[in-house]
Amino acid sequence: MLQPRKTKFRKMQKGRMKGNAQRGHQLSFGAFGIKTMEEAWITGRQIEAARQAITRKMKRQGQLWIRIFPDKPVTKKPAEVRMGKGKGAPELFVARVSPGRLIFESAGVNLATAKESMRLGAQKLPVKTKFVVRRDYVEA
Repeated sequence: MLQPRKTKFRKMQKGRMKGNAQRGHQLSFGAFGIKTMEEAWITGRQIEAARQAITRKMKRQGQLWIRIFPDKPVTKKPAEVRMGKGKGAPELFVARVSPGRLIFESAGVNLATAKESMRLGAQKLPVKTKFVVRRDYVEA
């Protein structure tokens, strides 16, 4: 049986995201957060839409931390352009997230408000998420 030929050089293309998050998987700033359950690219527009939904529900009380940043440019060629002639212009920026990565954290609001606001924010994101609470959290 023929084995596929192994080449010395690999093409660097879009890549794969394997494994769980190694950093950014524990609550660092707030008492509540939303954590991803799958890997994906989250665009800057999706992050902003989720942020607006969360802050609107919290009525600008408490504090919100965004734990991801869209630092990866995604390029795209214009429609109906022939092949070749180089790489396309940057179209948008995305944040790569792995399972277990915290996206948002909040503090300064009660549990019910935090849970509902995070649920509304999670609806704006293209990944399955989970609501997490700090272990030593006690409601006053």
